[in-house]
Amino acid sequence: MISSAPSSAMRESGNKDEQLDRGYRGAMPDRPDTDRDADTERWLDLDVKLAYQERLIRELDALVREFGDRLAKAERELAELRQAMPPPLPLGPINEPPPHY
Repeated sequence: MISSAPSSAMRESGNKDEQLDRGYRGAMPDRPDTDRDADTERWLDLDVKLAYQERLIRELDALVREFGDRLAKAERELAELRQAMPPPLPLGPINEPPPHY
């Protein structure tokens, strides 16, 4: 007579498979958890990039301000040099170019 109930050996191997299956699922999260981890990683990556961009903007702002100050100083010095220069000499017979020019 063939019994439809599983034997004790089959029940033990079935229990082992279930235990292995539960252990695997615990070690490897389902897809939604993986997506959540990927989203967290993306947010972290964006936060790092934003921090570097903010630092770069501050450094470039300081550089632009420094160059603005240097340009203003150069313009003041140029104005002072123009005021210190003697007026141009009037053209006359002494300063005329030769006729062949």
